[in-house]
Parts: sequence; C-alpha cells; structure tokens
Amino acid sequence: MPQPPKQLKRAYGLNEIALVPSDKTIDSEMVDIRTTIGGVTLDIPIIASAMDSVVSPHTAGLLGQYGALGILNLEGVQTRYDNPDDILKKISAVSKDNYVALMQEIYKENAVRDDLVKSRITDMKSQNSPVAVSATPQNAAHLGPIAAEAGADLFLIQSTVVSPNFHAKDANKALDLSEFCKSMPIPVLVGNTTTYEVTYELLKTGVQGIFVGIGPGAACTTRGVLGIGVPMATSIIDCVTARNNYHEESGEYIPIIADGGIVNSGDICKALACGADAVMIGSPIARSFEAPGNGFHWGMATPNAVLPRGARIEVGQIASLKTIMLGPSNSDDGSQNFQGAIETCFATLGAATMKEMHDIDIVIAPSLLTEGKIYQKAQSLGMYK
Repeated sequence: MPQPPKQLKRAYGLNEIALVPSDKTIDSEMVDIRTTIGGVTLDIPIIASAMDSVVSPHTAGLLGQYGALGILNLEGVQTRYDNPDDILKKISAVSKDNYVALMQEIYKENAVRDDLVKSRITDMKSQNSPVAVSATPQNAAHLGPIAAEAGADLFLIQSTVVSPNFHAKDANKALDLSEFCKSMPIPVLVGNTTTYEVTYELLKTGVQGIFVGIGPGAACTTRGVLGIGVPMATSIIDCVTARNNYHEESGEYIPIIADGGIVNSGDICKALACGADAVMIGSPIARSFEAPGNGFHWGMATPNAVLPRGARIEVGQIASLKTIMLGPSNSDDGSQNFQGAIETCFATLGAATMKEMHDIDIVIAPSLLTEGKIYQKAQSLGMYK
C-alpha cells in the first residue's frame, strides 16, 4: 500500500508572534519575575550562553550579583590556556578570511586541562555567585565529577542536538543520561532540543532543566550548514507542552529554558509567554563592556575540525553589564534594562508571576515588526537600529 506524503507543519519564530493584553493591568511593583532552575533561584530569568565571547569567570560573577546566571563553557579557552585574555584578543583581531583557521588552531593545540577547570570554578565561587558550567555529551562523564568536586552548583550537558542517549564509536565516550544524572551530586541540565517527543523522553532521565532551540543564535550557522532547526516560538510551545504533560502525570515540574534567537527584551518576554521559565542569551550580553569577546561574538561550533558551524559577528560594546541587565537604559531599542522591561511587560499584561505569564494569550502576527514603523525603518531608528 502506498505511503502518504510527508505533511509539513507551519512553524513560527519569535518575530512572528505578539502578546495579547488581558483584562487587567497591575503595578510593576507587584510583579515577581523570579524563576528557579535546578534549585538555584534567579531574580531575573536570564542565563548567559556558555560561549567564550559571553561568559568568563568574571562576567559569571557579575551576572550572579545582578540576579542572573552565567554558564562557563568547560571546553573553551578559559580551561585550555593560562592566559585566556590573550587568546580572546587574537580572536577579536583576526581578519574574516583567517578566522575559522585561527579558531581551529586555538582549540586543537591546547587540550582542556583538569587543573584549569578546577581553578576557574574556584574563581567563580569566590565571587559569591551561583556556579554553573557546561560540557558536551562526549566529555560530560569526565568533566562532570571534576566540576561537582570543585564546587559547581549546576552542570549543563549541551550540544547542537541532544537525545536521551548519546552513542559514540568510542564506547568510553558514550553517555547514559539517566545513569549520569543519578551519579552526579549536583543538578544536571541538558540541551538542546526542539520537539515534544525528545523533550518528553529527556524529562524521564532525571535532568533538572531542558534547553530549547537549534540554530537561531546570532552567531550560529547550523541552519545553513546542516539545514536543521525549528523556529523558536513553535519549539518552545512544543517542548513546554511535553513538560506540562509530564508534570501532570508525574507531579514533577522541570524548567524549560529558551536558548537562541533572542535579540532584545521583547523577545525575552515572548519566550516566557510561550511557556519558558528562563531564556539563555548570548549576543545581547556579548555587547557589554565586560564581555570577554571584546565587542565580538562567535559560535562554539566554529572550531570543529571537519565542519565549522559558527560565524564571528561584530556586536559592538554598548553599555556596562549592569546597565544591560538592570538599567537604567540609555537606548530605545530593548537592548538594555532587561529586568525593567520584563517587569513592565508582566505588569502591562496583568501577569504577577511566571506562572501567570505562561497563560498569556499569543497571536500570530507577521506584521508585528513592520506595522506603522515606516519612519523607524527608513531612518534606522528604534526597532530598526
């Protein structure tokens, strides 16, 4: 019997949806935007991407002080070099033509050192902020116990696409996620995925948070190189549906973190309304004066020896990290004072808590960014800077 043809599902990005006001508004002072991920409570539902251009031990400490969270990548330059700042300056200074070759050289020459892993975590702990670190599935079994022993609070297993079981030709690199979660003395987070089915299976493994999003990051080229990805609004809603169903069946609530495709504060608010408990952002934080990328931002898949998947983009330096996170803003484009913008959005929609924000109505709105904005677009102002 002939098989029916594949059915294509329409998927939507954050720039194609809008939030609908409810029948009430509240004072912003009545709003509580806190969220809890793996037992760590954040005053602001923002996590900085585990990328060399975004998070160093220093910026992770600052983010923690401001009520957010920074995740240090344990396979980046911070754990390969005694003086990572020198390497970061080379990356920001190299020409576009020589960028990929330099990245491959930098990440190939020096292997990750256990002593530097411990040292960087110690540096982060000394700043009295939550300590979160990440590794790829193939290195999680080795780096996870080291990170936990050094005092990390959260451990993120992250790759472009993740599944409940990571299989490798080298049996020593295979990872049983359920067994790993049981063996770890600290909460384990995992990412990234975009589908209901994979999310539901991951929820059964013991992870304490799931990151959603494949390919929408500002510096990521996975969608162009591999053709893989699902627009973020649809990804979040599908994965949140799996989370909600699992919660109803098991009684266990696992946070969903929207990762990628988030450019400004409006995107953050839309991701939360889709059901995310927090967002992971890279380029908006890479624009801070303190960011290790020196005004540039790049994908962590760029050094891949066979198939690089990440560009280096120039994002500039617009303000201090404190201004970007807490304000006051000196810009009208949603790039600063994320806390104030989120609280104002909650209040305007009548949502007093994250749970109420999850219930806000959403509409498909392809004209959201163009309707009535002809002058801003023509003059490169406001939403079109």
